[in-house]
Amino acid sequence: MLLTIDVGNTHTVLGLFDGEEIVEHWRISTDARRTADELAVLLQGLMGTHPLLGDELGDGIEGISICSTVPSVLHELREVTRRYYGDVPAILVEPGVKTGVPILMDNPKEVGADRIINALAAVELYGGPAVVVDFGTATTFDAVSARGEYVGGVIAPGIEISVEALGVKGAQLRKIELARPRSVIGKNTVEAMQSGILYGFAGQVDGVVKRMARELAEDPEEVTVIATGGLAPMVLGESSVIDEHEPWLTLIGLRLVYERNVARS
Repeated sequence: MLLTIDVGNTHTVLGLFDGEEIVEHWRISTDARRTADELAVLLQGLMGTHPLLGDELGDGIEGISICSTVPSVLHELREVTRRYYGDVPAILVEPGVKTGVPILMDNPKEVGADRIINALAAVELYGGPAVVVDFGTATTFDAVSARGEYVGGVIAPGIEISVEALGVKGAQLRKIELARPRSVIGKNTVEAMQSGILYGFAGQVDGVVKRMARELAEDPEEVTVIATGGLAPMVLGESSVIDEHEPWLTLIGLRLVYERNVARS
């Protein structure tokens, strides 16, 4: 079994692979204050009752693949793999790790590891050219060429960040539930805010992706648009440009990186 861990700024997603099939997954909050020992206890609690794994921490885990946008958490996870999974091959995605994705950026080192992993998985699953839209703390748009190159992207404030900003900065506004309103034209303040968030972000996605597709390919219709991230389902039904929804895109990319760096070594 391969354990994959994708640490984002807000949430951490874990996936358990049996071969190419993801057989279990968990989503927890990201806390940069957690120590390696606390993370180990958390992992044991999540995986300890799974029927495919043993009772002891590490039983049944044959490999680990990790990427993180939070350096302090990556440091602690490195310690977890050393202390609690010392005999298990582990790959932490950072500069020097083979992904097979050429990065055509001014400074390749400043591109988040999760975005490169998403590009790898997108090419493997759907081919290029492609645009990956990841609905996380930020909404990121990543462009992948027909040759599988990471050519750049767009970063916009995420849905939850925008909701929080409205609640904090709006004197007569408040935090709201992220839910679909009854209609586009809100009949009360909450529904008006929900409509602005939902349809505003759907319009943003459509506008940004169409412009990226025109730059990415001579025929924009050839560009496959893949949505991922925890908040993607909220926008899927309202966007006109999304072709595929793959909630485990980053985890699949982590499996592919593990295979390229460990399984074939």
